[in-house]
Amino acid sequence: MRTPPRFDRGHTDDLMTYLAASPSPYHAVANAAERLEKAGFRQVSETDAWDGSLGGKYVLRGGAIIAWYVPEGAEPHTPFRIVGAHTDSPNLRVKPRPDSGAHGWRQVAVEIYGGPLLNSWLDRDLGLAGRLSLRDGTNRLVNIDRPLLRVPQLAIHLDRSVSSEGLKLDKQRHLQPVWGLGDDVRDGDLIAFLEQELGLPSGEVTGWDLMTHSVEPPAYLGRDKDLLAGPRMDNLLSVHAATAALAAVATSGDGPSYIPVLAAFDHEENGSQSDTGADGPLLGGVLERSVFARGGSYEDRARAFAATICLSSDTGHAVHPNYAERHDPTHHPRADAGPLLKVNVNNRYATDGSGRAVFAAACEKSGVPFQTFVSNNSMPCGTTIGPITAARHGIQTVDIGVAILSMHSARELCGAKDPYLLANALAAFLEG
Repeated sequence: MRTPPRFDRGHTDDLMTYLAASPSPYHAVANAAERLEKAGFRQVSETDAWDGSLGGKYVLRGGAIIAWYVPEGAEPHTPFRIVGAHTDSPNLRVKPRPDSGAHGWRQVAVEIYGGPLLNSWLDRDLGLAGRLSLRDGTNRLVNIDRPLLRVPQLAIHLDRSVSSEGLKLDKQRHLQPVWGLGDDVRDGDLIAFLEQELGLPSGEVTGWDLMTHSVEPPAYLGRDKDLLAGPRMDNLLSVHAATAALAAVATSGDGPSYIPVLAAFDHEENGSQSDTGADGPLLGGVLERSVFARGGSYEDRARAFAATICLSSDTGHAVHPNYAERHDPTHHPRADAGPLLKVNVNNRYATDGSGRAVFAAACEKSGVPFQTFVSNNSMPCGTTIGPITAARHGIQTVDIGVAILSMHSARELCGAKDPYLLANALAAFLEG
């Protein structure tokens, strides 16, 4: 094994910048695209005819991005090496009729997205971000990154049992944030406010996909600043690492032996079944069009897919010092001990023995240590885009990630070095 790479805090600094600038999947893919543009990638439209030219290209669709780099000498049947991730995180999302309120409080009606730790959204200053659809058919990103909303918790004087019996939240009644005072609640107030913020004419916004986010910025934590606290690390940590790895491979000057790909999908947290989710046709369509644009046939497509490998990169559970009994007794992943290889024999993760060998080779090449995660047999195991990708496309897939605490909280925690170690392992994998 090579010497482990010397920790570059600049990577983690850039991750913090990326997290803060990406409060929604739409912002996350726009910021990833901006980084790829600086590495020489160019956007291609799904509605245009594609050519077989070399170099880096990417497709944006909603909250998803597929980017790939065709090196010199690539054949139509050249296989792909894919890093898969997802751009969405559990949160509170604005309903179609957002304006509500009662008893002198003005509120915004929200719906629960995914499986958030609900208590982590209480008494926290929240901003609002997402995508606005305009009358002319275009979309505009919006990010109100200042204290705008708050979900106030009931005072202990009115809930004396909360400390002994635990907090009980009704998702419909107890999680609607306040954003002002007044009894004159009118339909259209929130959207009119956003139009004013963006300098748009009244009535210009005809559709919206909006969500809340904590406005507290990411930060180093601890005596030695060896921890990173921040929002949406599940799973923008992986999107950022994969983007950095793809850009590094594309600009290294050493042509990779595979076609490296970044596939970052939306809607993983609620099942991936959408046109921008991993269970949709986006990835397969992009890869097939890349083969055909380079003069390939269906036979070339079949050959390329048969030799393709995907690393599904998503966060995993570090052993919790206060709940160690919840973890498998022989698998205790630790922060800053390298990325996780995630295994589940019931195919909640897609890793098998040959996949382990692929990831071990990438880690050995890069000098990055890795550790293995498996669930306690008494605990249900989560899942990822890995099994979906393997089943939908017939692609060998390996599940990996970074060990974190507070998964699905409004603010999560990881080791400060692990994102950098993950990016190094991903770069070695994409190089082949």
